[in-house]
Amino acid sequence: MNEAEVRQLFVDSGAIMEGHFLLTSGLHSPLYVEKFQVLQYPEYTAKLCAALAARFVNDHIGLVVGPVTGGILLAHEVGKNLGTRAIFTERENGNMTLRRGFTIKPGERVLIVEDIVTTGGSVDEVISVVRQQGGIPAAVGMLVDRSGGKVDFGIPSQALLHLTVDTYTTEQCPLCAAGKPFTKRGSRKL
Repeated sequence: MNEAEVRQLFVDSGAIMEGHFLLTSGLHSPLYVEKFQVLQYPEYTAKLCAALAARFVNDHIGLVVGPVTGGILLAHEVGKNLGTRAIFTERENGNMTLRRGFTIKPGERVLIVEDIVTTGGSVDEVISVVRQQGGIPAAVGMLVDRSGGKVDFGIPSQALLHLTVDTYTTEQCPLCAAGKPFTKRGSRKL
């Protein structure tokens, strides 16, 4: 699946939205990608995850981990394609952690999967959890890298779709300066 085909799935599902958005990172943006608009279609999710898994098939991955919530679906489907276990991290008292009896074997090569990356903060937290558990963060797979290629996890990473989207602090946001109201997006409280 090439990048144009991936983008078309997002467009067809209404996942790419334009306006004035307050992101989970606290930044403002004129574009938002609502992953669940595409992930609500099992056939789209299966295609995207198969394409993502194909990029890491030769990396000797033993486990796939994704952060709640979109990462649950991605980890499951990518893990299915790679023939591995699939688990997820979640927040407890504001910190990313493993719960529900999930474990990472010492030395296990782990693929971290994420839906949309802007700053990479959640992925960095998952990488830390993997290391704390004795696992080896082998690579990061993303549906969408909307950082414009700026995000660097210190390990190999690949995205199915690359977007260069302007983001602004509240003070620098031209949409705020123009008085355009924003819509809060993302799953975490700021």
